[in-house]
Amino acid sequence: MYRWEITRTVLAQRLVAVVRDETYDRAVTRAETLLSAGVTAVEVSLTTPGALDALTTLARPPRGEAVVGAGTVLDAASARAAVDAGAQFLVSPALQPEVIRTGHRLGVPVIPGVATPTEIVHALELGADALKVFPVSGRSPRWLADLRAALPQAPLVPTGGVTVEEAPAWIAAGAVACGMGAALTAGDPSEIRGRVGGLLRALAAAAPRGETPAGDGAGEGA
Repeated sequence: MYRWEITRTVLAQRLVAVVRDETYDRAVTRAETLLSAGVTAVEVSLTTPGALDALTTLARPPRGEAVVGAGTVLDAASARAAVDAGAQFLVSPALQPEVIRTGHRLGVPVIPGVATPTEIVHALELGADALKVFPVSGRSPRWLADLRAALPQAPLVPTGGVTVEEAPAWIAAGAVACGMGAALTAGDPSEIRGRVGGLLRALAAAAPRGETPAGDGAGEGA
């Protein structure tokens, strides 16, 4: 897929599910549960032991419309290693130009972390495909709406403190997607599947009428 096609897939459900676990086996099992529940964008944090092996395992079978990416990508070396392992998109908690350049050189979208209007503008100038607003614990959807009033062109993905109950409010406030980790992935597989199903329906209903995710039809090449 071209970079813009991957970006569209990542944002299509308005949800990026983040997997961060203590072992390779637990991370793969959790990611497989999310994918089987219908999630189409799963991010495996590189802080997970064996994360690169997990990416290779998860990327190996055909996934249909789903994509698997790497999170907590902090430098060019990590970005290249993650893509080599099979990551189809990269997410970082910080704004590192070398990560964006490396990801784009390898044909994958990059979602860097931002926390201020200055960082948002800088990230857009660097060509970021979407923006991880991190962390949003202590923030509110109203704050994001105010931010988008000044920067309506910014594709914002609030992450770090988004709950299942509040996620639809973030989408209604103008977020293109929500990044969610433990709030989404806690519990056994049956609990995760039930939570995912209800959340996806709520996020779809919360989106402003006629709005499409950022990256749709952007026309960028790889």
